[in-house]
Amino acid sequence: MIAKVTTAALLGIDAFRIQLEVDYSRSGLPAFTMVGLAEGAVKESKERVFSALKNSGYKLPPARITINLAPADVRKEGSSYDLPLALGLLCASGVIPQQSIENVFLAGELSLTGELKSINGALPLTLKARADNASMVMVPRQNADEAAVVKGMSVFGINTLAQAVEFLLGGEELEPVRFDLDLLWQQGKKFFIDFSEVKGQDHAKRAIEIASAGGHNLLLIGPPGSGKTMLAQRIPTILPPLTFEEALEVTKVYSVSGHLEPGQPMIVQRNFRSPHHTISDAGLIGGGHYPKPGEVSLAHRGVLFLDEMPEFKKHVLEVLRQPLEDGDVTISRAAMSLKYPASFMLVAAMNPCPCGYLTDDQHVCVCTPVQIQRYRSKLSGPLLDRIDLHIEVPAVPYKELKMVRSSIDSATMRDNISQARQVQESRYMDLPFFTNSHLSGKWLNNFCSLDQAEHDFLETAVNTLGLSARAHVRILRLARTIADLEGMDNIRVHHLSEAVNYRSLDRQDQLGF
Repeated sequence: MIAKVTTAALLGIDAFRIQLEVDYSRSGLPAFTMVGLAEGAVKESKERVFSALKNSGYKLPPARITINLAPADVRKEGSSYDLPLALGLLCASGVIPQQSIENVFLAGELSLTGELKSINGALPLTLKARADNASMVMVPRQNADEAAVVKGMSVFGINTLAQAVEFLLGGEELEPVRFDLDLLWQQGKKFFIDFSEVKGQDHAKRAIEIASAGGHNLLLIGPPGSGKTMLAQRIPTILPPLTFEEALEVTKVYSVSGHLEPGQPMIVQRNFRSPHHTISDAGLIGGGHYPKPGEVSLAHRGVLFLDEMPEFKKHVLEVLRQPLEDGDVTISRAAMSLKYPASFMLVAAMNPCPCGYLTDDQHVCVCTPVQIQRYRSKLSGPLLDRIDLHIEVPAVPYKELKMVRSSIDSATMRDNISQARQVQESRYMDLPFFTNSHLSGKWLNNFCSLDQAEHDFLETAVNTLGLSARAHVRILRLARTIADLEGMDNIRVHHLSEAVNYRSLDRQDQLGF
């Protein structure tokens, strides 16, 4: 007898339908054959499944068993095929009728005792089930809340193989999993840190407000202990809340990579990722023998913070160019090419010199000009050009340190940023982007038009500082964001002047290089 069971496999952050076919024949010598480009963990499922069936009270007579995973030309990996295989065997042997699992999406890893363990990718699987008009989805109980995020889909959380069989036979009633999505969104608005805790640094906070309002990349330059990391960690508290569609995107990335915390059905806050400087290019961008999302994808719709940026390997930093320009990253292998989303706000920090005290009045810098130049050259010009704001973060004087709280808090900054984002959303309503940081080509000319006085000022700045064409574009984008924060339709000279001041690495004489 042949049974058919439906499950799904992952390709990037999306799922595609897999038809698991089981041919169970009592004629011929007993054998077990699995075809359909199954990887190691899938082939090993035979031992887990038969032990789980036996320990759950289902003993199958010896038979010639052939398993086909269709489509056969796509590689299958992972342990989520255990539950579909077990139920397919029971269906093919006559324990479960075929109609009970018709148009049901199944996924789950089995222990030897028949208990179900959590899997990766429950959310993409459920989205695929809804797209294919499935009647319901059955996943391990640990993944049920994550799958239940998908509206309009009946999701059932299963604890054991025996419970799944009884449910399909009608011997046990289960209620579809539901949870309070509104409560989850309310929890996502709570933060335990605030910009009011950062003493001084009003200039840096202003720059961060501009960067957040327009989605611009940011580099903080200052001596050790000046608060660069403290400032960066608080950026998610002022960014606009995730929309439901953005939250789904981010949660899919975390789901397929196995980074969703237990009891966390959905990512509802913008992420802050801070990888160590020893990270490899595959760890940062993604990849590996079995490709997985990297830090740039885990920071999707959030903040990627690179502390001590020059300490990262140069070839690792250079691979950031594609995601910074395109908002996604492509992982190419001989058998496949995967694309992961990577639209993030890059925030980096560095010292002005190897010892860190070049711009600090309270300490003496011991670095030679050659050491300083070698340190700075670790960041290539093309990479620096992709960072819109270069901000000096000086050491905080004691008179500011003794303040109880700063007058600038996250709530005030968030309100200003939200208003500017609303202006941009309205302006770019019918375009494929929604922030000023993506302006380019004809759109840059349309939305950043200048009068003669502004052209004259910008021409002088470009010629004096020797700015590249990409830096010129960055200045226009920044000026557009500054004007949006002030609620002005046209860019004025003082907007351009402030934008130029946020390109400190283009003014080498002020940093002593």
